[in-house]
Amino acid sequence: MVTELATRAQAFGLIAEGVAAGLSAPWRLYLARGCRYLSLSVGDRAEWNAWRTHLGCPELSVRVYDAGGEIRRSSVAEVVLDGCRISVELVEEVGTDDLDRLLVADPTTVEQEER
Repeated sequence: MVTELATRAQAFGLIAEGVAAGLSAPWRLYLARGCRYLSLSVGDRAEWNAWRTHLGCPELSVRVYDAGGEIRRSSVAEVVLDGCRISVELVEEVGTDDLDRLLVADPTTVEQEER
């Protein structure tokens, strides 16, 4: 048993349901063997928001870090379904002109306020 979701097929079925509902397929999907963890990596903020809404992910963490001279922002939303921790992650490269928005949970709200 890989997760407390009944089978591996059920865990991947959860993702297939989202794709069938019109969400973009994650560019990386990781199901940990034996430790009840499923991780999705998505390509942009719209996909991240769509997946976290689809999965009902209320938990959010944001981390900003230096990756060899490039500033990156990692946004992670998590939820526990049937004993399986599911995370949706978005990693964005940001420039110094974006520094005022690095720690804003949803940068699209700042953009809308500026207009």
